[in-house]
Amino acid sequence: MPTSSASTTDSAKPAAGGVQSLERAFDLLERMADAGGEVGLSELSASSGLPLPTIHRLMRTLVACGYVRQQPNRRYALGPRLIRLGESAARLLGTWARPYLARLVEETGETANMALLDGDEIVYVAQVPSKHSMRMFTEVGRRVLPHSTGVGKALLADFPAEEVRALLARTGMPAATERTLTTPEGFLAALEDVRRTGYAVDDNEQEIGVRCLAVSVPDSPTTAAISISGPAGRVTEAATERIVPILQQVARDLSEALASSGGNGTA
Repeated sequence: MPTSSASTTDSAKPAAGGVQSLERAFDLLERMADAGGEVGLSELSASSGLPLPTIHRLMRTLVACGYVRQQPNRRYALGPRLIRLGESAARLLGTWARPYLARLVEETGETANMALLDGDEIVYVAQVPSKHSMRMFTEVGRRVLPHSTGVGKALLADFPAEEVRALLARTGMPAATERTLTTPEGFLAALEDVRRTGYAVDDNEQEIGVRCLAVSVPDSPTTAAISISGPAGRVTEAATERIVPILQQVARDLSEALASSGGNGTA
């Protein structure tokens, strides 16, 4: 799982023109997310280097605003008001990605998608359709299980095996087609292939006659992947060799744009 890049020194010094208390509060929220969403004050103090009274004051404010809640065991958890912010940000992330998806369509000829991991499910947040008369279509907002999709494999490839097994135990592994992976061992082997090759494949696993190629977006602010999908007769092994480098380059360019301009970059 990605971890916060903020250092102890960074937590204590605001960026030029910044407001220290705001920067510290957001740093604490990110550290809570990195820790799984629930932490104690002593853990936050150890990871951030901030004194306990400072953290307690900031957390009290975040609790009052609804962005953090205090559990009965006195630990702190991310609060429900963050859900609305996250949903809005996810929609915007799809909007920011559209020029890059359009570039994928232009260079590959196939439908381009962007998907996020939301809880245990994959949610599609953006799509640009192919110009071919025969093309794939996935409704934006559609939710699917990760085990039968290329984007699911790309998103989960770097997760620890025990976390993947736990997710699969929660969701089950129903077969969408006769080609769907339906065992944790088979899925973990597929994730190993993703790590080895740098891309994921859905080979008739979600829908017969459809192949998808997917890669994760490196250093995305949330776990994200982009993909192309098309008829198996067009997305052949030969086409895969041509398309994958394009997918990987577009993912890097999107990542750089998100990092450098907060999502305002264009292709």
